[in-house]
Amino acid sequence: MSKQPAPAPLLIACALGIEHLALRTGDRSGADGPVTFVRTGMGPRAAERSLTRHLAEPALTEAAVLATGFCAGLAPGMHPGDLVVAEETRDPRGSVACLGTELLVKELVRILPGRTVHTGPLTGSDHVVRGTERSDLRATGAIAVDMESAATLLSAVRAGERPVAAVRVVVDTPEHELVRIGTVRGGISALRVLRRVLPAFFEWHRSLLLPRR
Repeated sequence: MSKQPAPAPLLIACALGIEHLALRTGDRSGADGPVTFVRTGMGPRAAERSLTRHLAEPALTEAAVLATGFCAGLAPGMHPGDLVVAEETRDPRGSVACLGTELLVKELVRILPGRTVHTGPLTGSDHVVRGTERSDLRATGAIAVDMESAATLLSAVRAGERPVAAVRVVVDTPEHELVRIGTVRGGISALRVLRRVLPAFFEWHRSLLLPRR
């Protein structure tokens, strides 16, 4: 009797301790195959070092990689707690196309009814973006910015061919920057959303395991 191959693992990467805690305390019952949660630390260099190190481990060399956590929205009308599903991530070193965007959107809408899901390019920065720099990035076509997703996915595909995606929760918007009074309320809203996203991630991962026709 032939042995079934082991399911490909899933690596979920975030930067902050609070993001890591939210993910690890989410509903993990729907996972197919092993799931590794990685806290990379803040910034593109930390993300690159962390991903390179983890994907060199024998158990993770073929892992699918999904970058997540919080982000800053760039488009007017975005609200804390909105979701961003990247069609691609980009930074000065290049861009990476994401896989399964439509499925992620569908699942996030299903498990988080009433939450707005935005799709488009997610750009990377090496610092917190404020003021006019936000509108400058918006002019490039990007809909949101964070400091780790682009570096995470670029490091992932450089380490070997694999499915990658990025899903972020908006915590900071043009109308509600982190320095303003709504910070705490917006942060709590985003944190609650992040705790609930895992089923969508697992469905995305499950779709990768289906045989291709």
